[in-house]
Amino acid sequence: MHPYPRTTAAALLAGVLVAALTACAGGEDRPTQSRTEAAAPTEPGRAKPSPGLPGMPPVPDPKDIYAADRAGKLAPAVKDFPSRVYVPNTGSHTVSVIDPSTYKVIETIPVGNQPQHVVPSWDMKTLWVNNNLGDSLTAIDPATGKTGRTVEVSDPYNLYFTPNGKYAVVMASMDRELVFRDPKTMDRAKTVPVSCAGVNHADFTADGRYFIVSCEFSGELLKVDTEKMKVVGQQKLPMQGAMPQDVKLSPDGKTFYIADMMAHGMWVLDAEKFTTPKLLPTGKGCHGLYISRDSRRMYATNRDEGSVSVFDFAADKLTEKWHLPDGGSPDMGGVSADGKVLWLSGRYDAEVYAIDTTSGKQLARIPVGSGPHGLAVYPQPGRYSLGHTGVFR
Repeated sequence: MHPYPRTTAAALLAGVLVAALTACAGGEDRPTQSRTEAAAPTEPGRAKPSPGLPGMPPVPDPKDIYAADRAGKLAPAVKDFPSRVYVPNTGSHTVSVIDPSTYKVIETIPVGNQPQHVVPSWDMKTLWVNNNLGDSLTAIDPATGKTGRTVEVSDPYNLYFTPNGKYAVVMASMDRELVFRDPKTMDRAKTVPVSCAGVNHADFTADGRYFIVSCEFSGELLKVDTEKMKVVGQQKLPMQGAMPQDVKLSPDGKTFYIADMMAHGMWVLDAEKFTTPKLLPTGKGCHGLYISRDSRRMYATNRDEGSVSVFDFAADKLTEKWHLPDGGSPDMGGVSADGKVLWLSGRYDAEVYAIDTTSGKQLARIPVGSGPHGLAVYPQPGRYSLGHTGVFR
């Protein structure tokens, strides 16, 4: 959520479909859906081509989209990165870097105006700091912890990547736009104006063909076609004053959960039908949603009551609530690579919390800058990043 206000086709190729389906396979980098469907059966033991978004890596386990995120399962690209927690301080215009082994801030990095989130790139080799009011993205090299280039980007409140790695998607909240950009250069590819207010957080369907976006200021949800880069569905949440925040897909890919800090719970949305969701109360100020390394549980932060609710996917219910011993404002964060620690920013208290994911015990309370928000725990397991503070598949 913004703490401060801000002033502010490709034509279809016809007549060749039959020929394309019957011809020998060519050498395209990103096969089309029709060619994928027409391909010969895969060899036993090998993953089938993805039936979803063209170019998206195949889903290793259809029953669990987070199967590649198991504890310690670091990709070669990130396995040698030092373990760090990167905390964007919106009020201090800095990023605090925490060594998780000592619970100490080891560096404070100046960045642009009002950094909101630290976002791992699709290839996981870069961390992008979203300088919201600074209209820029600052790159951090997670191998060295040093800043690189700063790129001019209008209103980068949050940042995502399409599952095939083709585009970055900027959540330009106050510009009222979804902006598809080149994931390397950040050059603008397509701008999608939206009629809702406060595009904020998002997550993608299991096949990558659609993503759901929360609009916090107008209490709405958008359904966006990833490949067409087009809004194809929009609905108002069934509660006056709703303020949707984080969005997360269930491991089986059937359900979206949308945190809502004014409804004080999670909206439960059918991932395929996009019908009216139902509310599951969690606690006051529900804000961030994080999946455990074994895909069995989800942690929901209740920012306005200093607690974390634990949701059990198999039981389909909330099973625990952990209260911070001295209160606080748990907001955004992530789970450690080994799955043992949940790291959360204390939005209103200039601090970061480390919480044991087995017992719910607070392990540390670390002072940082003003207004800590979308912190990134890095590196994390997974094959590629969908963005935000680290959503990996």
